[in-house]
Amino acid sequence: MPAKVRYGVIGCGMMGQEHLRNIALLPDTDVVAIFEPDTGMAQEALKFASSAKLVDSVDALLDVEELDCVLIVSPNHCHVPQMEEIRRKRPLPLLVEKPLFTDPKDIAALDAFKASYPAPVWVAMEYRYMPPIAALIEQAEQATGGIKMLTIREHRFPFLDKVGAWNRFNRYSGGTFVEKCCHFFDLMRLIMKCEPVRVMASAGQDANHMDESYDGQTPDILDNGYVIVDFENGARAMLELCMFAEGSRYQEEVSAVGPEGKIEAYVPGPGRFWPEDLGEPPVPQLVVSPRHPKGPRQLDIPVDPTILDAGDHNGSTFYQHEGFVAVVRGEKAKVDVSLEDGRRAVEMGLAAQQSARTGQAVALTGKAVSSVAC
Repeated sequence: MPAKVRYGVIGCGMMGQEHLRNIALLPDTDVVAIFEPDTGMAQEALKFASSAKLVDSVDALLDVEELDCVLIVSPNHCHVPQMEEIRRKRPLPLLVEKPLFTDPKDIAALDAFKASYPAPVWVAMEYRYMPPIAALIEQAEQATGGIKMLTIREHRFPFLDKVGAWNRFNRYSGGTFVEKCCHFFDLMRLIMKCEPVRVMASAGQDANHMDESYDGQTPDILDNGYVIVDFENGARAMLELCMFAEGSRYQEEVSAVGPEGKIEAYVPGPGRFWPEDLGEPPVPQLVVSPRHPKGPRQLDIPVDPTILDAGDHNGSTFYQHEGFVAVVRGEKAKVDVSLEDGRRAVEMGLAAQQSARTGQAVALTGKAVSSVAC
């Protein structure tokens, strides 16, 4: 059991730097090695992990003897090859940013990886740990009497600029319903405690990135849509995504309803985007609305300002690392978000991409999306 957990980090762009800021808040943790091929991003990363050694490859990072674990925060399409390289050379505990993969062709490689990897692998799904959403997950069954309908709405800003504009193209990101929305499909499975059987989607690119060009190519990612998911137990869920709605008071709204009542979580967007002239940013809230007797109860769920300022995900990245570090130390028996969880969330996203493209519902039966092209 390591007294100090020492990370190696692969990828230190915008999200990687959020991870670094949160690791720095944890006691007895350190980042000892970083592989970030973009020089500017590498230098920025050293502001949050000043003692880390910069290396020029995954192979060189794995040569750093002090490592206890590895965090992968590279562009989406790099995850599977990097995981495989780690498996072959030095299989340490892994925290892998979502989405776990982007191409259905990766599924066979993931199956082989899962069967042979000897160390824990945690897929980073930050939305599980946003305090108002975590409170909803904990209380949903009692508040609803058994969830029959689940709605997740995200009204937010467009995709931010990232190195090489990889997040502008389906072939690198997996598509918006994979890149952005695997978070929400993961939440659906977690909250419903059930597996999806059918996905239907309608979506488009109607406002964002349409006047951009990269090497003569225009971005092809969706910027809005609806997804309906049917579950094995007869319950259903819906996602409403709009990425040109950053004027909203709350960025995420989650609503679960059952025969006994309704419970809702409201999550504001990143505080750095809230206009100063509007005063203090909104406070996250949980609202419980029983049917009998009527009378909604509203509860503010503030987040420690230091943790809130360390990222754009309502403090969740910090809480996620707390759990992962406990696994690395042997204080926690297993990861919260398994390879199977990560895989299923991406499969739902791929199915939504296909449904939006074809206008047809997609059945989910194990590996049903293995033939789906992004």
